[in-house]
Amino acid sequence: MSPETGNADRRARITAVDAWEVLDSRGDPTVRVAIEAGDARGVFTVPAGASTGTHEAVERRDGGERYGGRGVRGAVESVREELAPIVIDRDAAAQERIDRALVECDGTGDLSRLGSNAVLGVSGAVAHAAAAALDRPLHTHLASLAGSSPDHNPERLPMPIVNVLSGGLHARGGIEIQDFLVVPIGAASYPEALHTAWQVRRATREEILAAGHRPLVADEGGFAPPLDSIAAAFSLLGDAAREAGFEVGVDIGFAVDVAATHFYDAERNEYAFESLDRTLDRDGMIDLVTEWASEYPLVSIEDPLAEDDWRGWERLAVALPDETALLGDDLLASNPDRLEQAIDTGAVSAVLVKPNQAGTITRTIEVFGAAQAADLPTVVSARSGETSDRTIADLAVGLDTEYIKIGSLARSERLAKYNRLLEIDRASDSLGFAGPLADEGR
Repeated sequence: MSPETGNADRRARITAVDAWEVLDSRGDPTVRVAIEAGDARGVFTVPAGASTGTHEAVERRDGGERYGGRGVRGAVESVREELAPIVIDRDAAAQERIDRALVECDGTGDLSRLGSNAVLGVSGAVAHAAAAALDRPLHTHLASLAGSSPDHNPERLPMPIVNVLSGGLHARGGIEIQDFLVVPIGAASYPEALHTAWQVRRATREEILAAGHRPLVADEGGFAPPLDSIAAAFSLLGDAAREAGFEVGVDIGFAVDVAATHFYDAERNEYAFESLDRTLDRDGMIDLVTEWASEYPLVSIEDPLAEDDWRGWERLAVALPDETALLGDDLLASNPDRLEQAIDTGAVSAVLVKPNQAGTITRTIEVFGAAQAADLPTVVSARSGETSDRTIADLAVGLDTEYIKIGSLARSERLAKYNRLLEIDRASDSLGFAGPLADEGR
């Protein structure tokens, strides 16, 4: 019997754990975990990324021929055979203790033995089970885990950063930049922000149709029209925003996810831009990115340099204008040690957090806490391989993040999360709304 059992709230004592394989939005297998605690049940489904950094927690895949090697039966077995006995009889509300025990059971720093998809699956399901057992919304429960007291409550809803155009690994063709996004910086509430982004996306679709192209979408629901240059993507977004009746730079800002590591040649130390018909070294890349920031109303630039080019990131952080946030994803990988280095060196001015990079709910909370302690704004992010699991919507509200990056306003795995935020907004008359990203922490 767990040493916690005697003091545990009986409503939240974990009595059963199960896991099984389901399919995500790309049709690839992923792990779903269910945990029973008292009369409550918590279910969590683990997402997966396409543009994964080398420093994030490592998911476990089966290999072999089944599902092209992407099966997760081994991760499911990890949950049932090794992790379930660790959590049975524990108090589900003791998230930190449980997560510590899960990590210790794995025994590796990157969770590669059992698989981060197994460990996070249990960790996320524990949070859901505890919230249900204690009869409170998940975002309220997560706020209590992250706050200074068990009664700490959420304070605001995040501003959505909405994917409209996709390239790179999300579209498998076209320009190298992975995502072009709109930020409804003039909106005064979450519902207004969502409607604003919808209008720009709809106008973009009409522009694509008018040009004689089909409005095909990529992994995260962003349109993937044939574009011959990066400038053409910015131009399309600007035209669509104006056609929708908005002023670019006042009502609408832009954001880009460059995902530069994925077209960086480490041996040659250069970035291969087929769309520009040239390669760029570090200096050339810094010049290009700062040129974008001077020409377009960029609220944030994510991963504009390779994930281990710390010196380049430090230089770019100084070169960018104050109104453009330098957002670290692959550089940081939701890893507390790498975030600490970025804080010490000034390599980023905003932090992207993905729970499946961190590996547990507790590690995710720790990354948010470290960023917020350093006055760095945070963005909670989905992955390209998602399900209709809505956890990150509650996470963004519970941890008081400034922004959320879910994908486009299309496909049920994206809309489930946007709609969850609408549900939270409707249920509360006390939550505020986050403002422009670069205004925070500057």
